Amino acid sequence: MKPKIAVVGSTNMDLIVPCVHIPRPGETVIAKGGQESPGGKGANQAVGAARAGGDVQFLTRVGDDGFGKLLLANLQQEGVSPDSILITPGVSSGLAIVMVEDSGENAIAVVPGANGCVTAEDVESHAEVIRSADILLLQLELTLEPVLAAIRIARDARVRIVVDPAPVPASFPEELLQVDVVCPNQGEASAILGAEVRTIQDARQAAWQLVRRGAKQAIITLGADGAVICDGNNVDFIAPFEVQAIDTTAAGDAFAAAFAVSWGEGKSFQEATRFGCAAGALAASRSGAQNAMPTRAEIDARLLEFVS
Repeated sequence: MKPKIAVVGSTNMDLIVPCVHIPRPGETVIAKGGQESPGGKGANQAVGAARAGGDVQFLTRVGDDGFGKLLLANLQQEGVSPDSILITPGVSSGLAIVMVEDSGENAIAVVPGANGCVTAEDVESHAEVIRSADILLLQLELTLEPVLAAIRIARDARVRIVVDPAPVPASFPEELLQVDVVCPNQGEASAILGAEVRTIQDARQAAWQLVRRGAKQAIITLGADGAVICDGNNVDFIAPFEVQAIDTTAAGDAFAAAFAVSWGEGKSFQEATRFGCAAGALAASRSGAQNAMPTRAEIDARLLEFVS
């Protein structure tokens, strides 16, 4: 049976702009092109979880504009239930400008649009979406009120909670760490803890600190260097998958989505993390956001390559 994954998060239309390098302040660069592609961290993770084998319910808002229609149609086509996708009259859909340089690194500016209209009341009126789930998957492109409301509902219903703390808010409430798994990347861990996380040893210490501050388990994703995990008793290193990075925009979302599905299936913390790393590596080898999300068959095949 497919694990039930509830996602509460953002939906954007991404405007992807490939360029030789991301412009510095005051600099203008000529881009190599541009394209529209469905995105938003919540929607990316909803699609990623559906492709990885999850039964996905997604609470989000889109505008009543052309982008909103395209975004809703795309989510339905990907197998994400439309039951809790809300249309917001008179408001434009979320928009993200994604600049991707030749190395695959990116810089992103987000216009929240309808995402800024998601409220704690929206979450509470769709509480059954969360209560009926095996895993609640959260990110931080929404305002904090609906995210915290979702955490409280899940905690009361004993639903496991995974928080991908991106982007890190200026004021980081400790309640975001009172969850089953928190999975920042190095930059996000640095921002949360107020200390640079550059090396694997730094990541080991950061994972311990996140657990000490309330998380039951922590994952520090290290991109091409793998991941460090802490289960509250031990810290382990998860070796990376080889990847020729083209666009890292959605690698973290692919990781979180695949991890949630695998963990929801009953795999161990370590196994689910490795599954997530395989998905993240596959996503980084492609351009775009949701269209970069790997299928279950692709992730399983990548895992077999690693073992062999």
